[in-house]
Amino acid sequence: KRTASGFFSTNISQLEKLKGSHPIIEKIISYRELFKLVSTYIDALPKMVGKDGRLHTQFDSAGTSTGRISSKKPNLQNIPIRSELGRKIRKAFIADRGFVLAAFDYSQIELRTAAILSGDKKLIEIFQRGGDIHNSVAAEVFGVSYERVDAEMRRKAKIINFGVIYGMGINSLAREIGCPREEALAFYEQYFKNFQGLARYLEKVKEFARKNGYTKTLFGRKRFFPEINSSLEHIRKEAERMAVNAPIQGTAADFIKMAMVKANKALERAGLKESAFLLLQIHDELLFEIREGVKEEAIPLIQQAMEGVYQSGIPLEVKVYVGKNWGEMVEYQI
Repeated sequence: KRTASGFFSTNISQLEKLKGSHPIIEKIISYRELFKLVSTYIDALPKMVGKDGRLHTQFDSAGTSTGRISSKKPNLQNIPIRSELGRKIRKAFIADRGFVLAAFDYSQIELRTAAILSGDKKLIEIFQRGGDIHNSVAAEVFGVSYERVDAEMRRKAKIINFGVIYGMGINSLAREIGCPREEALAFYEQYFKNFQGLARYLEKVKEFARKNGYTKTLFGRKRFFPEINSSLEHIRKEAERMAVNAPIQGTAADFIKMAMVKANKALERAGLKESAFLLLQIHDELLFEIREGVKEEAIPLIQQAMEGVYQSGIPLEVKVYVGKNWGEMVEYQI
């Protein structure tokens, strides 16, 4: 692929496609990762530490079109986690003496939100039954028992699950799964054959957006799409894709904001406001600093507040991870 100026692109997505074709490719990818870690985090963050030994970010509750809270100067929602080297950066974030860090993470909140908004009976049933959502969807799509779902089936189901709620097209789905377009189309059709309530809901959202020029979250917050009826197909399709996702991602963003308030009130009622502090909101996760002596009392309170933020018959599941630093946290069993 070439850039607008005619040169060959060295974009990461292009380099990933060329992996294995020449020894230099892996080296460039590795260099890029190291350069970003050094320039964005290792060199920059220590200079921003305040007199109290802490980093102070600026939050913007209206900084994104989806309704999610954003962070800047520095962006503490962007501390890497996916790579081994990236996780080492997180080890530099340590709890104060006598405290632990506790991360409360909504499990598959957007898929659960999609089930709440669409009322899809099969999707609701899967969440009520518990277990792995991607395994359950794979069993439905591939027509096998839950026990017979293998890692490859689960991988494809996961891509389809998130692809559907992000308005992903057939070509993108085929590229992500790594299969011919015809196969991706068959997966897509089988998915919607199994989850007809979700299919009807997504079409209804598109129709509503075309007619009214906006979509709404579960709580009535609007996002406008002036390009939804554009005469240019690529602009119209992009607006449709965003319109499909907006109520789902927007409602999930509303849930986490409501959870922050509810958890705060629960700690206040229990007299734990001076022992458990909300440090960060990272999309579907809240990071607290909790005094060692009260963690057994505070952690269940916060978890229950987050899980009880909206009653619908579909459980909102929150997983908890605890550690002395942000890079080495283990799941906490209550």
